[in-house]
Amino acid sequence: MKKRRHAKILELINSREIETQEELQALLMKAGFEVTQATISRDIKELRLVKELSEKGRYYYSSGKKASTEAVKRTGGIFAESIISVEHAMNIVCVKCLSGMAVAVCTAIDSMEWTGVVGTISGDDTIFVLCKTQEFAKIFTMNMEKILNVKNS
Repeated sequence: MKKRRHAKILELINSREIETQEELQALLMKAGFEVTQATISRDIKELRLVKELSEKGRYYYSSGKKASTEAVKRTGGIFAESIISVEHAMNIVCVKCLSGMAVAVCTAIDSMEWTGVVGTISGDDTIFVLCKTQEFAKIFTMNMEKILNVKNS
């Protein structure tokens, strides 16, 4: 149960800016996790969550490892020009690239230190990203799609 709750917390903080433990508690309860403020406090400590400053000037919870704006700027170009598709199956993400570009994209992915990524392996046009759980694979895929959509719009 704790692992599922931790995965849900990471999913929540990666998908929105959560400012308080009370806000996190409400979202977890909405998702079916009965938790106390003390449990959330322990989870935050165990997950080593930090507070980051948003563009709106407010502090929100973060893993501290998600792709920073600077990292997205540096790697977004190679992603937009090289990636054809991103899909996950169970806890593995398959990133299809243009021929010869997988190693460069894989290096960029590794440099971003994604939460929940165990490791990567690339060939000529395909990358496999091994994630700790199926939930982390889903989050990784969503974040990659966000980067691609930002760069392609």
